[in-house]
Amino acid sequence: MFVRCFVELDAPYGEVDAALTSDGKDWLPGLAASAEEGGERRMAEVGFGKAVRVGRSVAVTVGEPARMPFKTLQPISWEPAQAEALLPAMDAEIEVAPMGSAHTQLAMTARYTPPFGLVGRVADRALLHRVAEATIKDFLDGVAARLEKRLLSAEGVAR
Repeated sequence: MFVRCFVELDAPYGEVDAALTSDGKDWLPGLAASAEEGGERRMAEVGFGKAVRVGRSVAVTVGEPARMPFKTLQPISWEPAQAEALLPAMDAEIEVAPMGSAHTQLAMTARYTPPFGLVGRVADRALLHRVAEATIKDFLDGVAARLEKRLLSAEGVAR
């Protein structure tokens, strides 16, 4: 199954690109702790909801960015930290692309396979795909918020 969502940032592409392709600990939302010393795998929480939060711990792996002339793709994947069969593993790319000189689009395209075979696919069509969309949107909003905070603090230091 595929999910795609996006958000626009009021920051130049070069700054967002540099912040996104740095160490993931600066932009991963819900970061709990490093899963292995010096590695690219970290623990985070994913979920959705503000008043009543539904969340699960996941082991996150951040890959090497792929740079193209007008965008950068930052590979990321997660898998449940424990045997939480309802939460599938996910592979995705966070895409950063310019929208003029002062704005940047941050998009996330994710792929996952619902658990439980045919029963899981039926449940995904009925309800779980919306849960996946909400989870991916919440995650991307968290990435955007952390990037904006980092860029604002860097801007304050530069003054």
